[in-house]
Amino acid sequence: MGVLYLLGLLVALTGMVVLDRRFRLFFWRDWRRAVVVLPVGIAIFLVWDVIGIHAGVFFRGETSFMTGVEVGRELPLEEPFFLALLCYLTMNLLAGLPMLIERSLNYRKGRADRKGGGDRSDSTGRRRRRDDRATAGRR
Repeated sequence: MGVLYLLGLLVALTGMVVLDRRFRLFFWRDWRRAVVVLPVGIAIFLVWDVIGIHAGVFFRGETSFMTGVEVGRELPLEEPFFLALLCYLTMNLLAGLPMLIERSLNYRKGRADRKGGGDRSDSTGRRRRRDDRATAGRR
């Protein structure tokens, strides 16, 4: 039971890798940049943690779900894995959010076209605009 949290973090990290590969979000989009950005983000948060620990703000909580192994004073083994998940999730979100927004806008545009907006073909196969359809019956 002492490794449950670490296993959960590893499962979540695996999920981030799968999403990254499927949608080409971070490592699969530009691995050179990702190899630099991810460790730098983890290092920044680790420095923040160490400063917080020395200031007495952060401390290791006691739970049976953690291994109990510390990589530093009050710094559990699971912390770097959590920070890796946090940074990876953030990078995937930053890369994926514009894709989701574009997809949503394209979906809405497609729905508007199906409801009568946009270009349509007439019986001759010619493309005509919506306002042309209103006058087509009068010709």
